[in-house]
Parts: sequence; C-alpha cells; structure tokens
Amino acid sequence: MRKLAQFTGLLTLCLLAVLPASSQQTGQTIRHHREAIEDPSQKLIDQAEGALEKQEYAAAEKTLLDVVATDPKNFRAWYDLGFVYRSTNRQAEAITAYRKSVEANPQLFESNFTLGQLLARKGDPEAAKYLAVATTLKPASHPEQSLSQAYLALGEALEKDHPDEALKAFQKAVELQPKDPEPHLQAAILLEQEKNISAATQEFQKALDLDSSNRDALAGLVNTYSRSGQLPQAESILRRMSASDPQDATLHIQLGRVLVAQDKKDEGVAELTKGLELAPGDAAANQELIHLLLEQKKYPDAIARLKPAVQANPSDPELRYTLGTTYLRNKNFPEAQAELMQAVKLKSDFGQAYNDLAFAASENKDFKLCAMALDVRAKFLPETPFTYFLRATALDHLHDWPDAIINYEKFLSVADGKYPDQEWQARHRLIAIDPKRKK
Repeated sequence: MRKLAQFTGLLTLCLLAVLPASSQQTGQTIRHHREAIEDPSQKLIDQAEGALEKQEYAAAEKTLLDVVATDPKNFRAWYDLGFVYRSTNRQAEAITAYRKSVEANPQLFESNFTLGQLLARKGDPEAAKYLAVATTLKPASHPEQSLSQAYLALGEALEKDHPDEALKAFQKAVELQPKDPEPHLQAAILLEQEKNISAATQEFQKALDLDSSNRDALAGLVNTYSRSGQLPQAESILRRMSASDPQDATLHIQLGRVLVAQDKKDEGVAELTKGLELAPGDAAANQELIHLLLEQKKYPDAIARLKPAVQANPSDPELRYTLGTTYLRNKNFPEAQAELMQAVKLKSDFGQAYNDLAFAASENKDFKLCAMALDVRAKFLPETPFTYFLRATALDHLHDWPDAIINYEKFLSVADGKYPDQEWQARHRLIAIDPKRKK
C-alpha cells in the first residue's frame, strides 16, 4: 500500500473545513478567530497543536486525552490524537482515534481518508467503505489532488475482490489528476494481473508518456511486451534502462532472458554474466546461465559456475548430478564419478544418476562399481541396449563370463543393427568367452 499522505506543516489543516473561506484559500496554518465566549476545549487543542508543531508528541497526547475525556465527541481532538499515534508508530491506537473522529463527524474527508488508508495497510476489508465515503466529501485543501489520492487508495483496496470497480476508481483518479502517471500505473498493473495484456500495455505507456523515467512503467512494459511476444520492443526498453543504470543487475538479467528468447544466445549469455557479476546470489539466473552454457557445450564455463553452487548447496542431489554430468561431457571422468557418487548418496532412488555413474566408472576402469551402479539403476529404470552392453563389458573385465555372456546376448537381441560397432564387439567377445561358440 502506498505510503500515507504526509502532513504539510501543522496538521491542524485537517480542520480547515471549519475555518473561514478566506483562510482556506491561503493554504497557511491559521488559528481560529476567538469567539466572544471562548471554548475551553478549543484552547487546549490549540495548545496541543502547538506541541505537535514542535514534535512534542507526549505533551500533545496528554493534552488531547484531557480534551476527549471531557468532550468525547470532539472530532478534531480525536483526529489530532490519531496523528500523534501514527507519528509514534502506534497504528492500532491511531485507527481507534480516527474511528472516533469519523463517528463524531462523518463528513470530514481527512478522517475518512486516513482511517481507510490505515485499515487498507493492515488488509482490513472495511478500508474500502471509508475510502469510498472520502471520495464523496470535500477535502480541506488541494481538493483535486486529495480526491485523486482517495480514488487511488480506493482502487487498491478493491482490486483483489472487485477488479472492475477498482479500475473505475483508477479512472476517476486519472480524470482528477490527468498529469499524474500513478493512476495509469496502478490500472496497468491490475489489467496485467487480469491478463488483459493489450490494455495493460496501453496504460503502462500512458504512465511512461507522463514520466519518461518511471522505472515501474518501463518494467511493466517489458513484462507485457514479453508476454505478448513483442520481444524486440522489450529488448529496446531494457537496453535503454540498462544504459542509464549499468549497475542494476536485474536489468542485465532481464535483458539476457529476452535476448535468449529471441535466440540471441551469445548476447544473452553476456548479459546474464554481467548481471551475475553484480548479483552473484541470484540462483535462478545462475541456473539459466548454466543451462545456456551446457547447451552451447561450454563445459569449462559451466563447471566454473556449478562448483560454487554445489559448495553453497552441498546437499542438493540435482546440483551434484548436473556438475557430475558436466564433468562427464568434458571427459573429466574421476571428477564426474565423485560428484555422481554424492548424488546417489543424497538421493538413493536417482536412477539416471546411477546410469551416468556407471558410465563414469567404466571410463575410470572401475568395473565393479560400474556393474553395481547398473544393477541399482535397474530397480528404478528399464534396461536399454546401452545398459546391457555396459554391464556386459564390465562383467567381461571382471572375468564374470557367464553373466557377461547373458548381457551380451540381451544386448544383441535388442540392438537391431543400430549400434554396429558395439554389436561387432559383442559378437567377437562372445566367440572369445562362450565355450559353446568356440566349437
């Protein structure tokens, strides 16, 4: 929720509605003219407001409590008490005080508006009621700006459960303050949430037309352009934003994603890399970059990014597996075996990790581990020609010829001519190790 409107000068201005018309036009803090018979409550309130000017909240509070103790319907005293409580971070007491002010004078814009804002801040659905009332009342000063703010706050309070009514409120705010980008921005965000991307884009653009440096409007346009497939437009905005703020990691990362989506992968990698140099803790962006590097077969670069990720998350079997298979692709077989062993220790039913562990172990001539890994793999994944052949060669090296023969034969039964080199090897090994074939 947007910050509550700040008081300008002494906030006895909340009571300007009861001041003479000539006083309201000056916009200055003006005291009430004394009546022939002086109101004792008025004197105490003046005293309290003098203390408020000096930020002497404790003194103001004591005086105002004395007023409401003897005059419980004094809406001005309750309003000032609400200000004291807000200024001293006592939101619950502030809400109570503003409620009392509204009860004493339901026609005061400032009390209804401020109460509605405070309730909205804590997610109270009653907020909309007071904000709606505020939009029907006359503010003490700056009526168009104040009413526009009330409609903005009302729209925000309604957007979750009544989006159509919220949009109407934002439109009223636009009518009251046509040069303010905020109502357009809030409408755009709501329209995007409602998946009306075309209308959202128009509202983001209107906000940007009013404030060319509005980061929220620019970011919103990037989102809507991206979601509607207008990637060159999104790229153009991101390049503009990134050029004006080159130290913003988020902009580089967003630009990298948009470039990748346009198949500009080298540029995308460069932007993601820049973003991660500025924000190395962005795990999602790091994963995306690793995926791109693997796709481009830049295995050393991928390993350089995976190792710190594994060190930061040593109990993540997926990260261990990714690092292990990347080592495998880069032909770093001992390192691959070590990482894949960790992956299956962390996740005992990780079938695919057992598969790659078997291959790494075979390359490292650890045939016993290779055969064991394949046997465990078979509990979770169906056999393939590859697993039959790999197991057969491992058992062959271990001189377990009866089981090697079984696996060579199973491999040949499913190979179907798709693996000519391995099929030739299997047939020749069967001749060498199967006594029946030597005859």
